[in-house]
Amino acid sequence: MDIVVHNIENFVRRRSRRPLVSIVAPCYNEEAGLPEFHRRMTDAVRQVAGDDYEIIFVNDGSRDRTRDVIETLLAADSHVVAINLSRNFGHQAALTAGLKACSGARVLIIDADLQDPPELLAAMMRQVDAGADVVYGQRSSREGETRFKILTAKLFYRLLRSLVDVDIPADTGDFRLITRRVLDQLNSMPEHHRFIRGMVSWIGLKQVPLDYERDARFAGTTHYPVLKMLRFAVDAVTGFSVTPLRTASFLGVALGLGSLMMVIYTLGSWLSGSTVDGWTSLTTIVLIIGSAQLITLGVIGEYLGRLYMESKQRPLFIVDNVVSRRDSAPVRYES
Repeated sequence: MDIVVHNIENFVRRRSRRPLVSIVAPCYNEEAGLPEFHRRMTDAVRQVAGDDYEIIFVNDGSRDRTRDVIETLLAADSHVVAINLSRNFGHQAALTAGLKACSGARVLIIDADLQDPPELLAAMMRQVDAGADVVYGQRSSREGETRFKILTAKLFYRLLRSLVDVDIPADTGDFRLITRRVLDQLNSMPEHHRFIRGMVSWIGLKQVPLDYERDARFAGTTHYPVLKMLRFAVDAVTGFSVTPLRTASFLGVALGLGSLMMVIYTLGSWLSGSTVDGWTSLTTIVLIIGSAQLITLGVIGEYLGRLYMESKQRPLFIVDNVVSRRDSAPVRYES
């Protein structure tokens, strides 16, 4: 019999299984690679957890057959849970949906594109057994990516670390194994513009790296073009630092001092009778000051816009339905 509930929280409360390991995999247009990901992930998790696990696929409004492929996997594997969002809300929102639905004692966050090897789960589990609360994958190399993307990623992480007070490790993504107490703290954070790898770092506790070589995508194309990466970078900086606001203030002070020096120079030139006719210098000064004002207003606008979005208190995502299996019968939970 189908059971209808209204949100993910009710779905979690109704579940009788509390597995040792939950795997959360956001998916957007991943139809070609999902069967191979499921096979490799299943082999990897069975080695460390036996039959005590769940794999949660979050379909983030995919436009291909991702939803159909997930339902096929679910029909053949009782460990699979499918969360279908009502539209595309973005990677971080989809990941948040999966994290709120999982009930395992340990949670592996991994993308379904097979760039992050599922086989590293065993090494991560050993680190947690030794006392770690978070084991994050740190990329020693990145296959299948352009030099431009590798270079900009390195620059971004190093710039981010210089701007924020939180120690966010360089060359890392969301690929990590976390304990239940870290997950509970993460799920309690209500912000709308999410940078989950930074939020996990902010929690603290014992966090250790695991170096690995990142593979090329198994199939399909990247879902993070340059523009989306820039938006993601802005979310990261504004979510963990007010340094841009301070920089805008410092810029205003510097320009103010420069303007004062120009006033002194102008008065001196007027008193000495050596004023020079022309508009080039004046136009240049006006353009510089105007540009600085617009940059400052833009920085303030980014923070103000985030406050505006947070004040609306809209949900981060809308769930179309959640499908899992109880024994051999599918159970569908609709929002």
